[in-house]
Amino acid sequence: MGNFWNLILNENMKIYRRVRTWIMLGFIVLLPPLISILVMIFSDGPSSNWNMMMMESYILFILVTIFTVVIASETVAGEFTWGTIKLLLIRPWSRSTILLSKYLSTLMFALTFIVAAFIVTLLVNIVVFGYSGNASELSGTVGISDWEYALKYYLFQFISLIIIVTFGFMMSSAFRSSGLAIGLSISFLFAGSIVANLFSVIDKDWVKYVLFMHLNLTSYIQGVGPIPNHPTTLGFSLAVLAGYFILFNLISWTVFRKRDITA
Repeated sequence: MGNFWNLILNENMKIYRRVRTWIMLGFIVLLPPLISILVMIFSDGPSSNWNMMMMESYILFILVTIFTVVIASETVAGEFTWGTIKLLLIRPWSRSTILLSKYLSTLMFALTFIVAAFIVTLLVNIVVFGYSGNASELSGTVGISDWEYALKYYLFQFISLIIIVTFGFMMSSAFRSSGLAIGLSISFLFAGSIVANLFSVIDKDWVKYVLFMHLNLTSYIQGVGPIPNHPTTLGFSLAVLAGYFILFNLISWTVFRKRDITA
C-alpha cells in the first residue's frame, strides 16, 4: 500500500510541478472575485451571496471539467508522446497499478479544484454581498436550505464531471494523441446538452439509456428528471452513469494492458 501511495504522489508531482497547473488554479481563485466585484459595481439591484455563488460555480465547473480533461487526456497519451512510457513500465509495478494511480491522481486534481472553487465562491460572495439570500431562488425550489442546495449541486456536478473525465481518460488510454483525446472530451462536454435536447423529443424507451440524457443530475434538486418526456429517478440515472463508468474503465484498462509500447 505504501508503494502504491508513493506512485500516486509521483503522479501528483508530475501534475503540480507544471506552471500551467498553477495558472489553472489562478483562474479558479481569481475569477469569482472579479465577477462579484463587476456585478456589485454595475448591477442595478442587490444581489445575494448564494445566487452569485451558484452562478460562479456553474462557470467554474465548466472550467474545472476542461482543466481535468486536459490532465486526464495527457496522463497516459503524454507518456507515449514524451517517450517516458518505457521507463515507467520497467518499474516494479503492474500496468493496472500504474493506470489506477494515474486515474486516481486525476480525480484528486479535480476534487482539489472543486473544493477550492467552493471555498472561494462562498467566502468572496459573503465578503462582497454579506450572508443573505437563498440558493434555491435559482430554481424555485422550496423546502431546501442554502447549504443543502449548494452541497447537492456540487455533488451532482462532480458526478457528471467524473463521467466526462473518465471518457477523456479512456480516450487517452486508447489513442496515443492527447490532442485527439482532449478534443473529443471537450466536444463530449459541450455537445452533451445539445444531444440531450434532441433526444428528449423522441418517444422511445431506449432514450433513457443514452448517456447524455443523465449528465444534468442537478435537475433532480428541483424535483424533476433530466429527460422531460421520460420520467426517471435519481437512482436510475446513477445506475445508467455507473454502467457507462464501468464500460469506459474496462476499455481503458483492457487497451492499456495490451498495448505494445515498442510500436
